[in-house]
Amino acid sequence: MRRILVSAARKRLSAKRGGQAQRVNHSAAINLDEIPELGRGRGAELIALDDALGELAKIDLRKARVIELRFFGGLSVEETAEALNISPQSVMRDWKLAKAWLKRELGANDSE
Repeated sequence: MRRILVSAARKRLSAKRGGQAQRVNHSAAINLDEIPELGRGRGAELIALDDALGELAKIDLRKARVIELRFFGGLSVEETAEALNISPQSVMRDWKLAKAWLKRELGANDSE
């Protein structure tokens, strides 16, 4: 689901900007508690999130998977715990830490 949404966002932005590559603003404010919607011009935000998730996966793959399953997959805490074979408490801990890391990462790129 993540790849589909990000691919669609990249295509949409490419077509909107005449097909030329553009710099993505990583300071986009994404609410990770909402399911992504492309129809509201949020493509750049999803691309920024995808880039940040790639960086998080290099540091902590499980936290990146928790974000991916919950945000892009729409899974509940319990469903995510079952999919990753961890406790719901671990999912919540990873969810909170990953959200904080992503918020910091996306905000840090604002100064670039």
